Amino acid sequence: MGETSADAVGDRDRGDWLRAQDGEGEAFGRIFDRHRDRVYRHVLRLVPVVADADDAVAITFMEAWRRREHARLVDDSLLPWLLVTATKVAQNLTRGARRYRALLARLPADTHTRDHADAMDDGSASAALRDLPVSDRQVITLCVIEGLTDREAAVVLDLPVGTVKSRLSRAKRRLAARINPPLEPLARLDEAAHDA
Repeated sequence: MGETSADAVGDRDRGDWLRAQDGEGEAFGRIFDRHRDRVYRHVLRLVPVVADADDAVAITFMEAWRRREHARLVDDSLLPWLLVTATKVAQNLTRGARRYRALLARLPADTHTRDHADAMDDGSASAALRDLPVSDRQVITLCVIEGLTDREAAVVLDLPVGTVKSRLSRAKRRLAARINPPLEPLARLDEAAHDA
């Protein structure tokens, strides 16, 4: 019976991680190449500014290298540890950006135009996801977008599986309500017009 892709990744991660812990940069580079896209997509959903995603990914992998003696594999994969670290890095960047914006708000207004990347609207679903509370965003990102099982997400978030399931259910309802707001007020207007 052949290995599943998760088993194959785990085997590669385990071997490369042991070599990286011994200081082998090439092994760490293979781990980076294997997981950077998933970490980037994960972070992209957590930070308000796209440019911060690159910084968050760089910081995440720098922390992985710096803390390579202490980072742990989950089911022989470094990805869960990377996602937890990326979540914390994204939260720190978001807090720092919020403090920076508060500082800028106290300064006199400038006449410069905003960066076009900040002004671009990337769609209602992405905006609705960003509007969710962090705990909802995390479970949606991990379970729905990244495709982790409830158990894997529970390990990443350091929560019981039941908590992940209930948060995921609540988060899906909240996200659906933001993307497709209820049409009840419109239905009442339609009835009123029909009755008149």
